[in-house]
Amino acid sequence: MIQKIAERSVKPKIRLKVTQDYKFVNDVVQKNKLHTVCEEARCPNMYECWDRGTATIMILGDTCTRACGFCAVKTGKPTWNDSLEPHRTAMAVKKMDLKHVVITSVDRDDLRNDYGASIWAETIDQVHYHVPNCNVEVLTPDFKGFKPSLLKVFNARPEIFSHNVECVERISKLVRTQANWQRSLDVLSYSVSNNLRTKTGMMVGLGERFDEVVDTMRQVSDLGVKLFTIGQYLQPSQAHLPVDRYVEDQEFDDYKSIGIEMGFEHIKSGSLVRSSYHADEGV
Repeated sequence: MIQKIAERSVKPKIRLKVTQDYKFVNDVVQKNKLHTVCEEARCPNMYECWDRGTATIMILGDTCTRACGFCAVKTGKPTWNDSLEPHRTAMAVKKMDLKHVVITSVDRDDLRNDYGASIWAETIDQVHYHVPNCNVEVLTPDFKGFKPSLLKVFNARPEIFSHNVECVERISKLVRTQANWQRSLDVLSYSVSNNLRTKTGMMVGLGERFDEVVDTMRQVSDLGVKLFTIGQYLQPSQAHLPVDRYVEDQEFDDYKSIGIEMGFEHIKSGSLVRSSYHADEGV
């Protein structure tokens, strides 16, 4: 079914409010010399999430080896070499007294032995050890589909494993130049087969059709993915892909209803929804 798409005329409003809780999270992040995807990717929900006492911690440095057309994280040749980062991450989680933490990373295709998977596993282990009552949700790169790397992460047993498809298949090469659509599906399928609670997410407003979004949702649902997020693409700068359209709230509501009918256990759908938005609700 192809549905006529209504277009929003203006950008969704972003809440900007600096509170004491926001300052506390910022202080913990800075003192532990950590990066957050909230800052690096210019997330529109940073002020809201930090006000709730949560942040999405980004490990393995702040420089990505890929250059996706939608992403604000800087790209280049990484110089990161920090074996204590997993411990500092755990200490930050403990200081913030989190019950649920989301950890993500840049792509590290330069680390050809395991693409950073060892640091991923150590970080999960450190959080589980030092903050045993905290659920760990990981939002990982594809590790180039290298199964030994994926198994390192799986064997650390995060409570939720997430890897984003980001967009519909037809425009995937435009949006994620160095990624591979089928490889992302394979990563999700491999996670499900290893009995991990599995999640993915995507953006709209990049030129996709309504039926393509629904088909993408069906594909990942059929794989056994149980958690799904969908939000509006916002152009980080003039150097990034342009916004094709601003999606109306009703369309986001339609995606949510369809997703529930498909069998997703938890789905977040809205203009400012991002992968880690209210992630604790999906446990």
